[in-house]
Amino acid sequence: MVFSAIDFSKNLIQWYLNNKRELPWRDINDPYRIWLSEIILQQTRVEQGKPYYSKFLRAYPTVGDLASAKEDEVMRLWQGLGYYSRARNLHATAKMVAHEMKGKFPGTYIGLKKLKGVGDYTASAIASICYGEAQAVVDGNVYRVLSRVYGIDDPIDTTVGQKKFRALAQQLIPTDDPATYNQAIMEFGATHCKPKNPHCPQCPFNDKCVALSTNTVDILPKKQGKIKVRDRYFHFVILRAKDKVALVRRDKKGIWHGLYQFPLVETEKKTNDTEVGLLIGASILEGDLSRFVFALSEKETPAKMLALKKLTEKPVLHKLSHQNLYIDFYALEVAKINEEYAVPIDMIDSYALPRAIDRFLEGYKFYV
Repeated sequence: MVFSAIDFSKNLIQWYLNNKRELPWRDINDPYRIWLSEIILQQTRVEQGKPYYSKFLRAYPTVGDLASAKEDEVMRLWQGLGYYSRARNLHATAKMVAHEMKGKFPGTYIGLKKLKGVGDYTASAIASICYGEAQAVVDGNVYRVLSRVYGIDDPIDTTVGQKKFRALAQQLIPTDDPATYNQAIMEFGATHCKPKNPHCPQCPFNDKCVALSTNTVDILPKKQGKIKVRDRYFHFVILRAKDKVALVRRDKKGIWHGLYQFPLVETEKKTNDTEVGLLIGASILEGDLSRFVFALSEKETPAKMLALKKLTEKPVLHKLSHQNLYIDFYALEVAKINEEYAVPIDMIDSYALPRAIDRFLEGYKFYV
């Protein structure tokens, strides 16, 4: 081993004590607050997550407060963070802890893993920071640090590679101070041993770092394969009747589950404006969009379709982890919206919307 477990943890902790950032969830061991921060930081940068952490604590100071909230309120507060299943799991776990566990989080790694949305990494973080259990965290930052320092080129997206990194991480964590060690390696990977332009000259491990000595810093850690990205084409229609518009909740599994959106026509490929207009017209007449408005006669429909106004010059690209969404927005005045979906224009902000729609509305004015 390039570094002994003792030397590695000692150097790492010393670096951390000298360089750690001041963060609102640091130097506390309240399991509710640590859990909240860890769920928010899953697939979210620290600087982006900090204001959300503060907002959630102001709105829900305790796990009981979060459990008592309505799901729509939680989703609205989460808006903009993406990966909305985290918000649903957050709410479900809060209710489980508040109602089934009398407001107390499980006190062990094994118990924490039984909570919805809590995997190995989050359970290890909470168990070590709050309860002093020596369970090593393993995430992208940890993969990067260990692969470089120890020269491990096993792909991190394979079972063999993940087991190897997990075993090494567990071997390195000190039993006398697992909380500081776990926070140290997360901080080191996030701010020092970064994916690009790591601070190798100032690194406490640069005299023995395998990646540095073999000029492989830029290629470690390795992955076996690339994620296939799917292209989708969304055409949102802002159906408006006087001071109301139609909004519908996405109840199907997949992206934006549980969020609200304008009526949608999706096409399998890039489609010209004329074809999209015909598709929207057909959908309003006898397709999915017909449920939002009172039925129009065939005589009225062509005239109505002439009033369909495209609001985007070109599709707005919204990138997700596995999907590229090409989004256009249209506006159409109708006589009356089905009350089940009718929302006053001045109330739209109270609904949890996908970030792509929210961004569009920031620059769109509803003229009364």
